[in-house]
Amino acid sequence: MNQELIGTLDQTIVLLQQHRFDELRELLSELHPADLAEVLQELEEEDRTAVVQLLAGPTAAEAISELEPEEQAELVTALPPAQAKAILDEMSADDAADLFAELDPEKAGALLDLMAQEEATDVRELLGFREDSAGGIMTTEFVAVQAHRTAAEAIEQLRREAPSAETAYYVYVIDAQERLVGVLSLRELIVAPPETEVRAIMRTNPVSVHVNEDQEEVARVVQKYNLLAVPVVDDQGILRGIVTVDDVIDVLEEEATEDIYRAGGVSEAESETDLEGAIWPSVRARLPWLLGLLFLSLVTGKVIEHYTPLLNQLVALATFITTMAGGAGNAATQALTVMVRGLATGEVEGRQVWLVVWRETRIGLVVGLVCGAALGVTAAVWHGSPWVGLIVGLALTINLMLAKAAGSLVPVIIQRLGLDPAVASGPFIATITDTFSMLVYFTIASLVLHAVF
Repeated sequence: MNQELIGTLDQTIVLLQQHRFDELRELLSELHPADLAEVLQELEEEDRTAVVQLLAGPTAAEAISELEPEEQAELVTALPPAQAKAILDEMSADDAADLFAELDPEKAGALLDLMAQEEATDVRELLGFREDSAGGIMTTEFVAVQAHRTAAEAIEQLRREAPSAETAYYVYVIDAQERLVGVLSLRELIVAPPETEVRAIMRTNPVSVHVNEDQEEVARVVQKYNLLAVPVVDDQGILRGIVTVDDVIDVLEEEATEDIYRAGGVSEAESETDLEGAIWPSVRARLPWLLGLLFLSLVTGKVIEHYTPLLNQLVALATFITTMAGGAGNAATQALTVMVRGLATGEVEGRQVWLVVWRETRIGLVVGLVCGAALGVTAAVWHGSPWVGLIVGLALTINLMLAKAAGSLVPVIIQRLGLDPAVASGPFIATITDTFSMLVYFTIASLVLHAVF
C-alpha cells in the first residue's frame, strides 16, 4: 500500500469514528475500485461492513470484485439482505459465481434467491462448470449479433448491450441456432458502410475454446493469439460466454503460484494462510513431504554405510561426499526447472520432450567435464594423490551428466502418469540424486582402488 492510500485509510478510520458519513462517501467514491478494495482489506471486519453499506451498489460491487472470492463471500454475507442484493445484481456473473463457490449450499441458495432472476440464472449456469475450466472462468455478459444484421443494426444493438457487457472490443457473430460463426472488432464494425451485412465483414473460423477446456490451456490460447477475450463454445458450437484477459491474468498468477509451491514441496493452500494465524495448518501441509524425503534420504545413508570399508581404506574420499551430492542436486534442479516450465507453457511437447532431455544430457556432460577437471585437480593437489583426483573428477563428470538427464526426464514421467510435472519438486529430485551420486562415486572409487592397489 502506497503512502497516498495509507493516508486515505487513516482518513477513513477517522471519518468512521466521527460518523461523518457524507464526507467518507465522497472520499471513497473518488478511488479506483482496486484501491478501494485495498482500503477495505485493511479495515476491521465491522468497519469494512459499515463502509460498504455507505457505498452505492455499482461502486461497492466493483470494489468487492477486486477482493479474493473468500473475502467477497465473508463481506457479502455480513451485509443486510437488501444491500447484498444490490451488490450481487451489479457484479459480473463470473465474479458472482466465484463468490458463491466459497459458500455452503444453504447460504448460497439464500443469496441466489435475493438476486434478480436473469442474474441468478447466469450464476447458476456458471456454477455448473468445473472451477478450473473455461466454463468456470467465463462470463456470460458479451455482445453477440446475428450474421444477417446490417452494420447499422449491430451498432445500435451494441449501444444497448455494451454497458452491461464485460468487454465490447469484440463483437461475436452467431447464426439462428446461436452457434459462433464469426467475429469482428469494434473498429471493423464502425468503419463498415451502415447497410453492409455483418456476415460480409466478419472474420470466419474465429479462435475459440470449449467450455470444458482447462483454464491453463485457455490462457495459452489468449497468449498465443494476443486476444483481449476468447469465445467459449459447447459441443454444438453454441456460444456460451467469453473469457477476458483480466481473468487470464488471474489464471496465470494462480497456476504460477501453484507450480512454485509444488516445486518447493509446499501445499498451494498455504498461499491463503493468515500470517497472524495458527501455524498448525502449515505444519500439517509440510510434514508429509518432509517425512517422506527424510526416509528417502536414509537410502543415501545406507549406500554410504555399505561403502564404509572403502572410506576406511581411503579417508580422503569422505571430504568430497557433500560436494558430490550437492553438485548433482544443483544440476538436476536446473534441468528440472527448464523442463517443468516447458511442459507448463506448452513450449515443450511431443518429440520436443526428448530433444530437451538429450540437450540437457549433453549440457551435463560438458559442464561435468569442466567441473570434474577442476575438482579433480583440486583433490589431487589437496590430498597429494592423483588417484583421489581421478576418482573425484570422473565421478563428478558422470554425476552431473546423469543428474541433468534425470532432472529433465522425471517431470516427463510424472506427466505421463497423469500428474502435474511440478510435483517433481526440487527437494524430491535432490534427494534422488543424492542417492545415485553416492552410488556412482563409491562404485568408481571401488573400481579404481581395486585396479591400482
